Amino acid sequence: MNKENVVDGVCNAPHRSLFHALGLTEEEQKRPLIGIVSSYNEIVPGHMNLDKIVDAVKLGVAMAGGTPIVFPAIAVCDGIAMGHVGMKYSLVTRDLIADSTEAMALAHGFDGLVMVPNCDKNVPGLLMAAARVNIPTVFVSGGPMLAGKVEGKKTSLSSMFEAVGAYNAGKIDDEKLYEYECKTCPTCGSCSGMYTANSMNCLTEALGMGLRGNGTIPAVYSARIELAKKAGMAVMELLRKNIRPRDIMTKEALMNALTVDMALGCSTNSMLHLPAIAHECGVELNLDIANKISAKTPNLCHLAPAGRTYMEDLNEAGGVYAVMNELTKKGLLNTECMTVTGKSIGENIKNCVNLDTDVIRPIDNPYSETGGIAVLKGNLAPEGSVVKRSAVLPEMLVHEGPARVFDSEEEAQAAINGGEISAGDVIVIRYEGPKGGPGMREMLNPTSAIMGMGLGNSVALITDGRFSGATRGACIGHVTPEAASGGMIGVVENGDIISINIPENTIELKVDADILAKRMENFVPKKKELSGYLKRYAELVSGGATGAVLN
Repeated sequence: MNKENVVDGVCNAPHRSLFHALGLTEEEQKRPLIGIVSSYNEIVPGHMNLDKIVDAVKLGVAMAGGTPIVFPAIAVCDGIAMGHVGMKYSLVTRDLIADSTEAMALAHGFDGLVMVPNCDKNVPGLLMAAARVNIPTVFVSGGPMLAGKVEGKKTSLSSMFEAVGAYNAGKIDDEKLYEYECKTCPTCGSCSGMYTANSMNCLTEALGMGLRGNGTIPAVYSARIELAKKAGMAVMELLRKNIRPRDIMTKEALMNALTVDMALGCSTNSMLHLPAIAHECGVELNLDIANKISAKTPNLCHLAPAGRTYMEDLNEAGGVYAVMNELTKKGLLNTECMTVTGKSIGENIKNCVNLDTDVIRPIDNPYSETGGIAVLKGNLAPEGSVVKRSAVLPEMLVHEGPARVFDSEEEAQAAINGGEISAGDVIVIRYEGPKGGPGMREMLNPTSAIMGMGLGNSVALITDGRFSGATRGACIGHVTPEAASGGMIGVVENGDIISINIPENTIELKVDADILAKRMENFVPKKKELSGYLKRYAELVSGGATGAVLN
């Protein structure tokens, strides 16, 4: 046990004196020390309930014979950070979370960990830390928000952003906008659609790092408190059996997660986070692998923003385990993978049936025969780009149109709001990648404005930045190499024809090769004056195609 390094023996008497300063009894010091990584704060709606989750985890650990000790992790609310400089600080926190958790866990000799995350970068950051520290670890999130309701129809955060677009287009008035504002996000929890937070929490189940229901039990349900107690007890069982994160997050488990990702129709941000988690586990997971998995994995769910069902509906339909059980009917999962239950995936999902075929399509009647995410390549993105195929209108799966080029999100947003975008256009937003942003900002404001203004069936958007899980439409992100690294996206000019073919996984800039060669020869990427953490991040970060990991 790691506790031996800080508690046992004469040489650790000074350490024990500091444990006494914490009020820990000798009996508590003799038990396994379990770190509870609390992401509680009062600014993120998905985290405001985590104090109750943490208390329940502590009780579970204590009931099972351990000593729970809480320490913090930070989290950014992507919704609140959206559309301004704050979004530059979202993705970058993933590595801060991983680094600080690694430091706290190893500095204090914990024997096991229970991670209590919820929102977007918090979950992958803690999964990365779990792989690094590699002591018995269980995940239990704060749970999703319940859907809102406006005019009898369920709503989520994407509805709110699209309402702003509708307001700017004169389609709704002040009173209706205010109604959306007050009713869209009715409870605490991670936003109610299959956005990034819920995508990653669902994938903890697929990876084997979270208990059943971790991704789907709503934040306000008492079952969430019960789950937290069970997580506290489960980590003690893992400790007894010496089952560690890298025993669970194997290559096969990561392939399972990618397969479930495709079936659920998760956020495109999973294509940043899964490769980064795999990197910490010593496993290569690239965009080429993603397309191979997508080609054979049917898309079974259309949760918001792709459809009109929500996390609460997925929970009632049987949750992630029911989706996984459907996938096993065609042998698409490795059911031998170990999990935090101490049992295999196959044992866990046995008898977890699909209770609502309107929410989870049967394997023989999917929304599509291919997965919810597609990776597009071509001269504009030779290393890859990512689109949430399941949230693209059928008429936009193949599109060709003239480029409208902008060097920042703000420039593009102003043009959209000003009515300067026409049907058929392909909006190009560059210098928003991991290095160029820096921080690879999400583009929910412009994508929602396009949808809200009624242009979703005629306008595409391409960026070296990324999108919120709440984004829908023909929105292609993670274009790599990015403009700041000398990528072809940096030399696109207004009026250039861009061809997008999602079924064929291609994206092409249709400009004569000689002209492109001359443009690239003369291309000098723009540089931004940076300071502080963003400067260090921009110098160290890799491209979106490799998960934006730090080198």
